Amino acid sequence: MGSQVLSLRVDGELLERIRQHAAKRGMSVQDYVVRTLIREDFDERFQSSVDETERLGVWGPAT
Repeated sequence: MGSQVLSLRVDGELLERIRQHAAKRGMSVQDYVVRTLIREDFDERFQSSVDETERLGVWGPAT
């Protein structure tokens, strides 16, 4: 898998908060943002799978 460039304009305060979160984890801003996006994508796909499973009635509704 190759890499490509994504350029974003981010408010200064938001960028500083991202830098702080990344620093707490010993990560670069780039790595932190990429991991956050990957996690968000996983969460959405996982929730979609749970919803579909409930719709099919395999386990019943989540409580």
